[in-house]
Amino acid sequence: MARGYLELQDPKEESKFSGGSTRKQQQHEEGGVELDDLLLTNPQTGLTLEQVAERIRVFGRNELVEVKQNQFLKFLSYFVGPIAFLIQLACIISAIVKDWFNFGIILGLLFLNAAIGYIEEARAESAVDALRQTLAQRTRCWREGRLNEIDTAELVPGDIIVLRLGDIVPADGRLLGIDASGVETEGVLLVDNSALTGESLAVQRKKGDEVFSSAVVKQGQQRAIVTKTGSKTYIGTAAHLIASTQDEGHFQKIINRIGNFLIIFTLILVVLIIIFQFISFRNDPVRGQVLKILGPVLILAVAAIPVGLPTVMAVTMAVGARSLAAKQVIVKRLAAVEEMSSLSVLCSDKTGTLTLNELTFDEPYLCEGYSSNDLLLYSYLASEFGANDPIELAVRQAAESQIPLLRNRLETNKVPGYEVTNFVPFNPSTKYTHATVHDLKNNTTFQVAKGAPQVIIKLVGGHDAGVKAYIALANRGLRALGVARTVAGTDKWTLIGLAAMLDPPRPDSAETIERCNRMGISVKMVTGDQQIIAKEVSHRLGLGRVILDASHLADSSISEEDASDRFYRADGFAEVTPEHKFRIVDALQKRGLLVGMTGDGVNDAPALKKANVGIAVHGCTDAARSAADIVLLAPGLSTIIEGILTSRAIFQRMRSYALYRITSTVHFLIFFFVVVLVYDWTLPARLLILICILNDAATLVIAVDNAQVSALPDKWRVGQLIFLSCFLGVLLTALSFGHFYFFWKTMGYAPYPEAEVDVDRRLESVMYLHISSAPHFLIFSTRLTGYFWESIPSWTFITVIIGTQVIALLMVIFGWLTDAIPAGEAIAVFGISFVSCIVLDFIKVQVFKYWTVGAKSLGCAPCGPRRKMLKDRKAKEIQQRRVWKNMHKTHEIVAKTKVLLALRDGGSNVPQTMMHEVNWDRQAANVQY
Repeated sequence: MARGYLELQDPKEESKFSGGSTRKQQQHEEGGVELDDLLLTNPQTGLTLEQVAERIRVFGRNELVEVKQNQFLKFLSYFVGPIAFLIQLACIISAIVKDWFNFGIILGLLFLNAAIGYIEEARAESAVDALRQTLAQRTRCWREGRLNEIDTAELVPGDIIVLRLGDIVPADGRLLGIDASGVETEGVLLVDNSALTGESLAVQRKKGDEVFSSAVVKQGQQRAIVTKTGSKTYIGTAAHLIASTQDEGHFQKIINRIGNFLIIFTLILVVLIIIFQFISFRNDPVRGQVLKILGPVLILAVAAIPVGLPTVMAVTMAVGARSLAAKQVIVKRLAAVEEMSSLSVLCSDKTGTLTLNELTFDEPYLCEGYSSNDLLLYSYLASEFGANDPIELAVRQAAESQIPLLRNRLETNKVPGYEVTNFVPFNPSTKYTHATVHDLKNNTTFQVAKGAPQVIIKLVGGHDAGVKAYIALANRGLRALGVARTVAGTDKWTLIGLAAMLDPPRPDSAETIERCNRMGISVKMVTGDQQIIAKEVSHRLGLGRVILDASHLADSSISEEDASDRFYRADGFAEVTPEHKFRIVDALQKRGLLVGMTGDGVNDAPALKKANVGIAVHGCTDAARSAADIVLLAPGLSTIIEGILTSRAIFQRMRSYALYRITSTVHFLIFFFVVVLVYDWTLPARLLILICILNDAATLVIAVDNAQVSALPDKWRVGQLIFLSCFLGVLLTALSFGHFYFFWKTMGYAPYPEAEVDVDRRLESVMYLHISSAPHFLIFSTRLTGYFWESIPSWTFITVIIGTQVIALLMVIFGWLTDAIPAGEAIAVFGISFVSCIVLDFIKVQVFKYWTVGAKSLGCAPCGPRRKMLKDRKAKEIQQRRVWKNMHKTHEIVAKTKVLLALRDGGSNVPQTMMHEVNWDRQAANVQY
């Protein structure tokens, strides 16, 4: 292989990883040492052991240092957060009042929540460790005049290493133009950077060019001098970006916001009750005791705290993760199941994800009298058998699959009917391969050449149509290969055609992108290839042609807001580095978007870690797999659609439970806040805890419930959730007071304080049954934003929810743990609870219809970010009105000008269409937008 093939792939190509004089003046970061001062090593002898020891002391070992998180501290981190603090407060309260039964139950739930989070999200290995595994373990290095095989960790800047076919480059280095034996050479290395840069083809490196750690040598051999080691290498930069990405997950933020609301709401009401009772019973020697006051009130707070919220959420996501695994979507981070349902932007790596990562022949340019099979056959005759070059491989594979003559051959190195008598490999100076071929059938001899199009066209004496075809192919980003042959028996060359090559899109990529767009997800292509190639692939995939290159991504003159807008409007990005991918994801996230990122290489790992949902595709590297939240086992993006649909169903289940649980808490606290203050009455602790534990345990079945899948990305809209929960909670509270006063005033079931003995406590039984069943049945309504009958629950869900309340019904009829009440009264309470669920369902639908995504939603609580969002939205609306008015004014002026010109040229007969334009614009100018 030689330099010429790089030119024939794209005449405009200038590798962004080339070395040269621009790098020679850079400073090494440690101590401001000039890099050139470190590289004054004799390439024949290498460094001395004293120099190596000194440089190891200054620069450290050539390895990626990983700061591992203490597993015990990681487990303790699951005890931090609003909900966890509420549960811990409940434990402390139970211990204070010496309620050891409740203490044991709540403590068990606390550890259960932490264990689920820790186990489900445990990583088999860290991303940085996977990066380390991609490095070579041993390398050949010249030191003190001897070639030694040493550990790669011992390399230092200035070391002379030998790179051969199959070697993994152990550190960043610069080629010296000296072969392994010490002789100067003009040869080149063919280096596979696909895991680093995402480029689909191996690239060529000559004397003075840089090679990067973890790249693979595909062809050639040469000495190189080490320029960077450890964390300063190209791959080390990627490791640093991964390690620096520790953002709090989107789902955790949502749970914290819900938890903060419940904490504030619970504490305010409980503190008010405690203060009121201290004042009311300050002169009572029995009721005025601290524990007597704190006991019932704090037990009430314990029952109100949604201890099951993290558990139900985690179990729901875990069940969803198992469902996704059956569809070849492996979930590594549990919260990613929920976050994938809210994705609005999917940044997809091109090579190997949207495309096949196989260089194949596209529609060629053919000269008159030749077919595509002729082009392939002559290309094959001029190809080097056994070469590892991707273009040579593509030529041989295409010819062997399409030409019948080359199929089922006994000798794969020969072509039936032809004999290659002389072959000249690719040469950097000539830029083409050349073969002399004997046609056995006609007993004639001819020559065939294959190489850079401009060279082949020059060889045939010029070809205008061929030049135009070459330019057209280059403008489309297609790699061109010229093929020519001589007329038999002469030295006259004639052009056969130009072969066009491209890494083609996967068969399912275009359909997957279209489905994503229908689901409200914008797909943006991200690639390390050149902009012109990206535009062609983007066009074939059905994406737009707005592709930003590295100059736009690295432009520091624009603000973050402008960069975010620019990235959002783009259809894709080309010539990107890991830092660019990281910035793209970060800028889109700052717009408030949830961003998914797919990738398969080391270069993708930082962006995979930064994205809300990092998706490692089929055939990915260990680094990408470890940095990602989700791993696809099937090739292509089509499995992502199944993952998104499943995650949206899971989201509906979690939102359903959150709405139900917050509503229950609000109802519970408001009702007992009033009755404790006014009547010094509450339910016994055993019944309060029974409601909490039994109902939350039953709602675990929501993880297997049927769910509607939304057409667009889901959003939590916590403001809407809390508003609706409070609204429904207040309505349930009103229903509870209806039961309370009816059975007290009409049926004579008086509310006696718990301190009194030998009294009628049937009101406790009534209120227990009502408070257990009415909010619990509400979960049938909270399952959907529409009416509950639009999606029938699963039979498991129906059986468990109703079965739980049947147990509560039997308890109050037979007097288990509480006083018995007549069966008729119990069934009436049970029936009213069920009917109330239907009524509240109708009210819920009306609230959802009113609460739109627009200004009404933002205006419900115009504070903080909402106020800024409203202000920005109004400013854009005003600007849009001005634009439309100016457009109408311009249109009206044009129409009036046409009328005046018509009057001048044609008299009074003005076309009616012109008058209509004037009148329409005059009316449009008065339209209120």
